[in-house]
Amino acid sequence: MPDLSEFPEDFVWGAATSAYQIEGAVAEDGRLPSIWDTFSRVPGAVANGDTGDVACDHYHRSSEDVALMRSLGLGAYRFSVAWPRIVPTGSGPVNARGLAFYDRLVDELLAAGIRPFATLYHWDLPQGLQDVGGWTSRATAERFAEYAGAVAAALGDRVTDWTTLNEPLCSAWIGHLEGRMAPGLTDLEAAVRASYHLLLGHGLATQAIRAEAPRTPQVGYVVNLSPIEPASDRLEDVAAAVRADGHVNRWWLDPVHGRGFPADMRELYGVDLPERSGDLAVIAQPLDYLGINYYFRQIVTADPDGPAPYARQLPVPGSPVTGMDWEVYPDGLEELLVRAAAEYGARRLYVTESGAAWPDTVDADGEVRDAERTAYLEGHLAACGRALARGVPLAGHFAWSLLDNFEWAYGYAHRFGLVHVDYETQRRTMKDSGRRYAALIAEHAALRAAERTPAS
Repeated sequence: MPDLSEFPEDFVWGAATSAYQIEGAVAEDGRLPSIWDTFSRVPGAVANGDTGDVACDHYHRSSEDVALMRSLGLGAYRFSVAWPRIVPTGSGPVNARGLAFYDRLVDELLAAGIRPFATLYHWDLPQGLQDVGGWTSRATAERFAEYAGAVAAALGDRVTDWTTLNEPLCSAWIGHLEGRMAPGLTDLEAAVRASYHLLLGHGLATQAIRAEAPRTPQVGYVVNLSPIEPASDRLEDVAAAVRADGHVNRWWLDPVHGRGFPADMRELYGVDLPERSGDLAVIAQPLDYLGINYYFRQIVTADPDGPAPYARQLPVPGSPVTGMDWEVYPDGLEELLVRAAAEYGARRLYVTESGAAWPDTVDADGEVRDAERTAYLEGHLAACGRALARGVPLAGHFAWSLLDNFEWAYGYAHRFGLVHVDYETQRRTMKDSGRRYAALIAEHAALRAAERTPAS
């Protein structure tokens, strides 16, 4: 159970989603295809041939969903802006109809007392940019900055919390090296080039947001991290764990904190980075916050015949797992938060995603009894409390996810939501985990209110 007394009064309680996973309406109001529209139509790429064409129909049901957020007592909502709605081909003029959706959403959130956290890139690159190289091209980083500046100029009078990239590891490594996500490539050179341009895009977009937003913005960057442990004390496994840590964690943390790209990983990849003078300074723009998405730790063994980083994750015998066979290990979240503060000097941290999938069903009474997710939520919030007690500057927690949704290559086979979605009818049903999250939020508010009330 979380010790709510460890959470500061201004702690941000939120939930998160992303555009392609919930919005649907992929061909409305001027939106053109993204790489995920294309990838989801590749035979065998996505479970059951699922697509995000309709998803949760949030594009038409945003008011209903904001009302759900309000019923949960959320103080913040982390959503992503769909680049192909705003600049449909990836470059050129802004599509006013696409921007108008987010303009309305922000107003609805603020009217409900919910603070908007806008993410500018959650993997939905306009297909028009992919056709001319995508993230392997420097031009994409430059187009990203232009798009970021345009959105900040339009919404930055009301939105002050911005994220440039969400989980660039997935875009680069899973999308370009492993081929399990869009654009579906298996090319180490392309993956490394994409990783470089994603980080350059982060730096350029940070500059653009700060230049264009009417109000002083808080600009952050979100990474998915894992504690890495060797499967044994064999030298080969210990070395594999160092490589895996470089691949999963250090490659994405070091450059944005002014340390450059890790030398050991540059040597391992053996790919010349497309560097230009001044790039490292652009990538290392000061962060107002670092967001950490956490799902599992990795126990690894040496795998010299596998892809870079030549380390293979192993299951942990006897450990509880989610419906996706991911180990449930709350201590890993505490470990990552402490590391980010101690090793990288993070001034403000958010847990920007934390959640788990199980095969939820609505019972005969119309309820979703998701005891496993409820326990998962409590356990990971307890880890947040322990990190706070250790002096970590943790400012908020965003549950993944507000709604069941399109889970990328898994399609609709796995459910992460605090709210169940019937994809046939689009009926929303609050799960027990959602009610528990709402209760914890209310308990924290009551605790802090009581502390402010003078004794009679």
